[in-house]
Amino acid sequence: MNQSLHTLRACGVLAATSALILSGCGSNDTGSGSGDNKNVAAVIKGLDNPFFQAMEDGIKDQAKTSGVRATVQAAQSITDTTGQADKLVALAGQDFGCFVVNPISGTNLVQGLARVAAQDVPIVNIDSPVDADAAKEAGLELDTYIGTDNTDAGSKAGAEMVKAVDQGKVAVIGGIAGDVTSGARVDGFTKAVEGKLDVIQTTAADWERQKALTAASAIMDKNPDIKGFFAANDDMGLGIVQAVKNAGKIGEVTVISVDGTENALQAVKAGTLHATVAQYPYAIGQLGIQACEKAMAGEDLPAEVVSPTAVVTQQNADQAIAKFPAPFQPFDNPLQ
Repeated sequence: MNQSLHTLRACGVLAATSALILSGCGSNDTGSGSGDNKNVAAVIKGLDNPFFQAMEDGIKDQAKTSGVRATVQAAQSITDTTGQADKLVALAGQDFGCFVVNPISGTNLVQGLARVAAQDVPIVNIDSPVDADAAKEAGLELDTYIGTDNTDAGSKAGAEMVKAVDQGKVAVIGGIAGDVTSGARVDGFTKAVEGKLDVIQTTAADWERQKALTAASAIMDKNPDIKGFFAANDDMGLGIVQAVKNAGKIGEVTVISVDGTENALQAVKAGTLHATVAQYPYAIGQLGIQACEKAMAGEDLPAEVVSPTAVVTQQNADQAIAKFPAPFQPFDNPLQ
């Protein structure tokens, strides 16, 4: 994964079942304020994206299972860096035993997190990593990072693109310029297709469907012989699919993205989106709460927990849809 996030206290246990049923863990009275370590605050990205809707569901469902009181605050949109930071700052002054944070950028939550850390409250970073240099400069140590190996996810998408396209021109549409998660996915894809496919353009569409649609349309206008697009998330992937439809090129231009949202899975089943590299935002949310339980109990966490990914094509789309939002393939618990 990108960055190790220092010495850490404790991870939630991921049950080794395809349904990812996570059992609750007990906790002792530690932390700040009144010591009520059953209060957990979560600050996540915008719910305008279904990926983070699933993450919120995972946080809330695991909190109910474990008897934890979870307060979830979400940014107004996937680009609302200032609004998300303000929400964290407002929560930082309240009595929470642990924080779960899913930052929009590597730096936008650092100031608020420094206030939380100064109170000796555990911080669990999920999905998108806090920038290590910015954290160090702020004197901030995070308790663990839980998320996808985004380089590996991009690499899996690249391998699938090579199988589907064989040769020719492809383009890459990433998220916000400079974003660590987007950069890792783009790098993984680019390296996987290097020497096999011709990457003619890489551009940013800020994780947004309409911007990706516009970018893809312009790229196809200039390159009518293009064979494929890689998008760093499903929302942009679906925007590209619409652009391909508008151009009358469904079946001619291959689109592959990352996330495994329900809409994307349905598009894969329908054959308009060739594939998605599924992540498990629901499970990441569950793990965030369990990590908080362990941290508040004073137990040790690994520096990071890598959540699994799986390539979904038409061949296994029905299985993925049937299990959604849980993983459709069983895997060993990396923490046991």
